[in-house]
Amino acid sequence: MLIIDSQVHAYEANTPKRPWHSVPNWPDHVTGDEMVAAMDKVGVDGAIFISPFAMYRYDGSYSVEVQRAHPDRFAIVKPVDPDDPAVADVIADWKNTPGTVGIRIMMTRDPGRDRQPDDPGFDRILREAVKHDFPVNILFWGNLDRGTAIIDRHPDVRFIIDHLGIMQPRTPPAPPEPWAELPKVLALAKRPNAVIKVSGACTLSQKPYPYPDIWDPLKRVFDAWGLERCLWGTDWTRAFAVCNYEQAVKPFLETNRLSDSERAMLMGGACAKAYGWAPKKR
Repeated sequence: MLIIDSQVHAYEANTPKRPWHSVPNWPDHVTGDEMVAAMDKVGVDGAIFISPFAMYRYDGSYSVEVQRAHPDRFAIVKPVDPDDPAVADVIADWKNTPGTVGIRIMMTRDPGRDRQPDDPGFDRILREAVKHDFPVNILFWGNLDRGTAIIDRHPDVRFIIDHLGIMQPRTPPAPPEPWAELPKVLALAKRPNAVIKVSGACTLSQKPYPYPDIWDPLKRVFDAWGLERCLWGTDWTRAFAVCNYEQAVKPFLETNRLSDSERAMLMGGACAKAYGWAPKKR
């Protein structure tokens, strides 16, 4: 079984050489080499490396360095700026960068990212995504209605929805009703131009490891979306304060709620299909 983590972040320590934009509650550093070591420990073959917006904003240069050092283990995705008038050129350059498999936009309630579905910057980005055959990762947790509207507005774009579309905690405990917006997530499954990342799911658990209470709501996601449209992932290191990397992987490897074929699709097959990329089996 080929295992692909659909979302990881790696980054250098905060230094003048590559200063961080902000300092989240993450480890002081998780370099590409350190991320590979964590993956090796639990048998993860490869990962989609999402350039961490918290630290590097729209600068994807570190992800390029890491992918160059580990070309058989990482594919890379870069956030792109809807306020950049030259974003079309940025996307074209990114398409020609080895190892790239997509771009990312954010549509949350945070200041500067709380945009309307008809935002002209988004329209510009999504036209270019179609032109260059790029899937678009989209983060809209806490903003599901607008996220649904942008997916409907652009039926020719291949969207990959981050983190189940559900707001996830950065520190424990999980909120009192962590799955409150699940009905909207299930309704989203009717959109044929979208797939969904089952990433960071362990952070929604109200129980300790191995997080047994995630499986009933996840079963509803799998039934609505179909496992061929569900991409397992850890969202590590964002999940760092809630669970370590091994704790984010093993519940999916060890659960009896998945058959072997279901596990293979969820933990690798669907991701390889969505991005058109797979790591080399170690």
